[in-house]
Amino acid sequence: SAFMNNVAALALLMPVDIQTARKAGRQPGLSLMPLSFATILGGMVTLIGTPPNIIIATIREDALGEPFKMFDFAPVGGITAIAGLLFVAVIGWRLIPQKNDAAEAGDPMRDMAQYIAELTVPEGSKHIGKRVRDLYEAADKNDVAILGLVRDGKRRYGTAHATKLLAGDALVLEAAPDALDEFRAALSLDFADEKRQEQLHADGEGLQVIEVVVTEDARINGKTTVAIGLGWRQRTVLMGISRNGKRITKQVRKTVVHAGDILLLLVPQDRGADITEWLGCLPLAERGLTVTNEKKVWLAIGMFAAAVAAASTGLIYLPVALGLVVVGFVLTKILPLADIYDHISWPVVVLLGSMIPLGSALETSGGTELIAGWLIELTAGMAPWAILTILMIVTMSLSDVLNNTATTIVAAPIGIKMAQALDVNPDPFLMAVAVAASCAFLTPIGHKNNTLILGPGGYSFGDYWRMGLPLEILVVAVSIPAILVFWPL
Repeated sequence: SAFMNNVAALALLMPVDIQTARKAGRQPGLSLMPLSFATILGGMVTLIGTPPNIIIATIREDALGEPFKMFDFAPVGGITAIAGLLFVAVIGWRLIPQKNDAAEAGDPMRDMAQYIAELTVPEGSKHIGKRVRDLYEAADKNDVAILGLVRDGKRRYGTAHATKLLAGDALVLEAAPDALDEFRAALSLDFADEKRQEQLHADGEGLQVIEVVVTEDARINGKTTVAIGLGWRQRTVLMGISRNGKRITKQVRKTVVHAGDILLLLVPQDRGADITEWLGCLPLAERGLTVTNEKKVWLAIGMFAAAVAAASTGLIYLPVALGLVVVGFVLTKILPLADIYDHISWPVVVLLGSMIPLGSALETSGGTELIAGWLIELTAGMAPWAILTILMIVTMSLSDVLNNTATTIVAAPIGIKMAQALDVNPDPFLMAVAVAASCAFLTPIGHKNNTLILGPGGYSFGDYWRMGLPLEILVVAVSIPAILVFWPL
């Protein structure tokens, strides 16, 4: 989370943690809150790890003429993060209230029947020559059951587990959609044979996974996908069929589909509704199923790393560098153009659009000086480091009930005015605001990460303070001395 937005880091790791918890038979709530807090702490280390750091850097540039650089937050943020992580790992997780129903929270469709599906061994695969049973360990890790093998369109029975794999072989599997894609990505398998892969990628757009229920009057009812030309007409692959827990013995795309079956379909991006209507089926509730494109993962990592390196050395302004990465993702088709708007967090954009003018209004109207003066009067006679501590506590408390981004916009100018009134260096005050605004651990509304884990973890509003309060106290106790050492008053 130090080198990507901490919300995105949690979004990547949360499904893994939930799946691991289910396999281990424990409650996801025991690890989701520590995971959320860990990503928040990690985000404090660099400029791009969390929005408050970016906003603080921008405010410093406007007020002092120069922004904070990429790793200016690392000394204070790193020490604070290490201390916080040690607390979470050793003590904090023990403070989480245990609930018997926590494991049942989250995805309401989790218990839906799994799919019978097929994945194809591509040309040049490292698994060619291996026996089917050699893949059992990887299948178990991904919660996938290997049921058999299809070669040349015919299902192999009996000793299929001892058969050596050839290019074009199709593994018959039973799995949930997310587990199926994880298994495919881990073993570099294909959704379909080479011909159908070409149909899928004909226009270079992205792919999405949808689930539909077959009705009595559906076009596909009583037919196979081959018979209705699902592949060449709609550029769609039938990945799997769920039939009330019943096993399917034929090749999936040659299986006659019946009313009541649930189909797992791989379709071109943004064509899901059209294809569902063409089939005459009903869509299932959206589960956010995604398709992993592991072939371009290193290209994506390389482009992002280059942007971070260029911004860190001052070769290019960070927003410009990250904007160029987005353009690169679109040009290389890592990110379909149509998906850009879906990946923008519009609530944050609207919040910034409303709070930035508010912050400017406070400053131009004298409100910032008034609040800063009031705080200084309240702390009259105290040492500057004590005033710094109070500013941090006030900012942290505000962040717990208000979005951390909004808190930063309001508190940072106040910190600068307080430093000017005390005739001290404003950088320690800006650092204190950055750390305090990021560390909202008492409520599920202070930070988006805390909101994301609320349902899947089975938490209630009052569960967060049990680990969050001592963690916030620790953050203040560790970060204030670190700020005074690395950013002297």
